[in-house]
Amino acid sequence: MRNWPWLKKARKNSPQQHLLDANQQIQTLLNDTDVPAVIRQELSQEFTEIEAISDKLQNGEIHIAAFGRVGTGKSSLLNALLGRKIFSTSPLHGETTRMQRLDWDKANSDHVVLIDTPGIDELDGESREELAHSVARISDIVIMVCEGDLTQTEFNAARDLANRKRPLILVLNKSDRYSRSDLESLLEHLRNRCIEFIEPENILSVSAAPRPEQLIRIDEEGNEHPSQRPREPDIKALQEHLWNILEKEGKTLAALNAALFTSELDGRIATKIVLARKKIADRIIRNYCLAKGLAVAVNPIPVADLLAAAGTDVAMVVHLGNVYGFQLSKREASKLLLTISAQMLLLMGAYWGVNMVSAAMKTISAGMSAALTAGAQGSLAWYATYVTGRAAETWFAKGKSWGSAGPSETINEILASLDQDSILQSARGDIVRKLKTVTSRG
Repeated sequence: MRNWPWLKKARKNSPQQHLLDANQQIQTLLNDTDVPAVIRQELSQEFTEIEAISDKLQNGEIHIAAFGRVGTGKSSLLNALLGRKIFSTSPLHGETTRMQRLDWDKANSDHVVLIDTPGIDELDGESREELAHSVARISDIVIMVCEGDLTQTEFNAARDLANRKRPLILVLNKSDRYSRSDLESLLEHLRNRCIEFIEPENILSVSAAPRPEQLIRIDEEGNEHPSQRPREPDIKALQEHLWNILEKEGKTLAALNAALFTSELDGRIATKIVLARKKIADRIIRNYCLAKGLAVAVNPIPVADLLAAAGTDVAMVVHLGNVYGFQLSKREASKLLLTISAQMLLLMGAYWGVNMVSAAMKTISAGMSAALTAGAQGSLAWYATYVTGRAAETWFAKGKSWGSAGPSETINEILASLDQDSILQSARGDIVRKLKTVTSRG
């Protein structure tokens, strides 16, 4: 039995080893103290799911989910497997509005849980579709139920599940509606259409709720009396197929799916952390930009300006290091600043020249003229701090490294990406408004 090709490598280890590895991976992620609280909050649903997977592994559960469009007979199929009508099969469109689950005690395996999901084509049902996909993600085997050739929605959903390495079985339900030749032709068509992501042996037909057999009784007088006789579900092929898979691969599938989901979640968490760090870093940089701009603007002594600026930049670099998980001393921060400043001096020499002129003008100006001149100087300090902060953040984000680009190219790329005039104008406006506020209060 070939089943799923990506299982070949997994078979090198025992199911018990896969379970141990999956549990270790899950616990590492759940107990990772490096994940900020804000990230955990944003990914609360994912963490809930990973906790559910952890519980599932601990209890030795194997989950099988029925998936597909409304009306294909998902609930009827699960009822047929159970041998009793438990799952709702109401003719109302979209009757299954939430996940339903029940133990399959007749399975020749460990604790098996059957799960019914909402239809993936439900009108105005984004939340229901998302629930269905969520259940499919955390299930160990997915039964994709159809009633004919796949619609584009069904095909895309099946391919997505298979590409995510989800064990997928495509079941053509309501086979009693087809003649033998038509049924064989349709199955062959489905196998050819899905050959790139579903093994032919994992595409089969059932009749979960066959139409009643039509009977006609003729009495002694020759009168016809029509009646109906219920037919038993025809699911033997699927049942045996599932039992065979569960017996040979059940525990391995459960462990691999848990590990796969955990890895996917780990990746999403990493992305969230990167975005959160950049957002926090940007806020820190802008706060220090304003603080430095104001310090430079209100201090009439150019030398004192430089000393205040240096102290502000050191504090900013240390703060940014903390955001990215690096503890820098003031000496280490100063060393990084020297590297950045050296490159900025080469790339921004013209701006520093203007800064010196503004400083000289500030010492001989008074009133509003002083405020405007100070604002101009402060905005240049604001801008320089912003570039410095962005450069330091890049260095931290790359693991305290400039990478292959080096500091010069990195800073040059940052400068090229900025709208200098807009930043300077905005910074000057903020500083002047702050200065006016301070003046009015004084």
